[in-house]
Amino acid sequence: MKRVLVITYHWPPSGGVTVLRCLKIVKYLREFGWEPVVFTARDASYQFEDTSNFKDVPRDLEILRVHAPEPTNLFKRITGRTSREPLLSITSTSQEKRSMLDEFGIWVRGNFFIPDARALWIRPSVRFLRNYLRTHSIDAIFTDGPPHTNTVIGLRIAQEFKIPWIADFQDPWTQVDYYTDMKIGKRADRIHRALEQEVFSTASLISIASPTWARDLEAIGARNVQVLPYGFDEADFETYKPIPTPGRFILFHGGLLGKDRNPIGLFQALRELLDTETSWAESLEIRLAGPVDVEVQNTIAQYDLMPWTTFLGTIPREEIIRELEQASVLLLPINQASNAAGRIPGKLFELLRSGKPILSFSEVPGDVNDYITQLRAGRTFGYLDSSEIQKTLEMWISDQSDISIPEPSSFKPFSNQALAETVAQWLNQITTKIHQERVNDDV
Repeated sequence: MKRVLVITYHWPPSGGVTVLRCLKIVKYLREFGWEPVVFTARDASYQFEDTSNFKDVPRDLEILRVHAPEPTNLFKRITGRTSREPLLSITSTSQEKRSMLDEFGIWVRGNFFIPDARALWIRPSVRFLRNYLRTHSIDAIFTDGPPHTNTVIGLRIAQEFKIPWIADFQDPWTQVDYYTDMKIGKRADRIHRALEQEVFSTASLISIASPTWARDLEAIGARNVQVLPYGFDEADFETYKPIPTPGRFILFHGGLLGKDRNPIGLFQALRELLDTETSWAESLEIRLAGPVDVEVQNTIAQYDLMPWTTFLGTIPREEIIRELEQASVLLLPINQASNAAGRIPGKLFELLRSGKPILSFSEVPGDVNDYITQLRAGRTFGYLDSSEIQKTLEMWISDQSDISIPEPSSFKPFSNQALAETVAQWLNQITTKIHQERVNDDV
C-alpha cells in the first residue's frame, strides 16, 4: 500500500471544526489504497479540546510528533488570560473587548510570525521530517492549512525530496478575510505572497473548500486547483433520529458567533413575532453553542430576547448532533467579509445531512446559498432582512414550508468517505505523473 505523509497541526484531542477535515480523510484513506502517516504537534495548545475525536483515529496509525513552541501561551499571560482560556481570533472580537496589548499582539502576529502564529514549528518539523525520510519511504504528501505553517512545512519537504504534494486549503492565505485585519506591513506582505507563489509553483495539486475560492486562487496564479468540500461523516449520524418537538420552536446555532456574523434581522424578526403573536412566547427557544461575541449578546439583550436564549458554551460534537436532533431551524450566518461568497462553514454539510431547514445569512450571493437552493434545504437572507425572515419563520412554524430535504443517500457525494476516495484518486494521479516523468528523464 502506498504511503502518504499527512501534515496537520490540528489532531485529537483538538476540538472544533478545523481538526475534522484532515481527521476524517485519514479515517477513510486506507479503504482506497493509501496508508496515512500523520505528522502533528506534540503538547499543542488547542483553543478547544474534544476527546471524542479519538474514536475516528484509525487503529495502528503511525503518528509522528514534534514539540510545537506556543507563543500564544506567552501572549495569554501578558494579556491576563488563563492558560486554559481559548484564544479566539482577536480580529473577529468586538473593538470594545480589545486591549492595547491585543492590538499590539495583532501587529506582532501579522509581521513577525509568518505565515501564522505556529511559525516557530516550521524549522524543527522540517529537520525531523528530513531525518525521517532518509530511512522511511513516502509516496506523497498532503498538507492541511491553515495554519499555513503546515503548508510551508510541506513546501520545504516537497522541494527537497521531490515528493508529489497536495496542498489543501481550508481557507485561503493572502485572500483570507482577516488578512487585511492583521496590520501586515509591506515587508511582511511581500514574504507572505512570495511563499504563497512558491506553494503554487511546487504543489502537484491544490484543493480548497469552495468553488468561488478555487477561482480566486487561479486568478492569482494557482494551477491544478480542485474543490474539496468539508463534508460530513455518516458514522456520526448512525444513531441520529430527529425528535419531534410539539409546542416548541427551537433555533440552534453551533460554533463561533462573532461580531461579523451578528444576525440582527433575525433578532428583530423574533422580537416582532413575540410582540404580535403571544403563542411564540411559549414555544420559542434560541440555543447557542460555542463562543458568542459580546456584540451579539448585546443585540440579543437589546431586543429583550435573553429569557428565550440559552448559551450552551463549548460542547462536544456528540452533543452538537443531539442539538440537531431537537432543533426546528438551524442558523448559519456567513462572515460579513470581502470573500464571503466563497465562505462555506465546515458545519454546512452536517446541517444538510440533519434534514432540518437552514436559515442562512449573507450579504452576497455565494456558494452556501447555491448548495442550500439546489437542495431546497432552506433560505438565505441579508443580515437586516427582518420582514422577510419573519415571514419565513411564520411559514415554518405553521408547517407550511416548501422545504423538502432529499433522502440522506442524496448527500453521499459529500460524505467524508466519498471525499477520502476523491483524495486517494488525486494521490494516484500525481504519483503516477511523477513516476512517468522520472521514467521519461531516464530514457
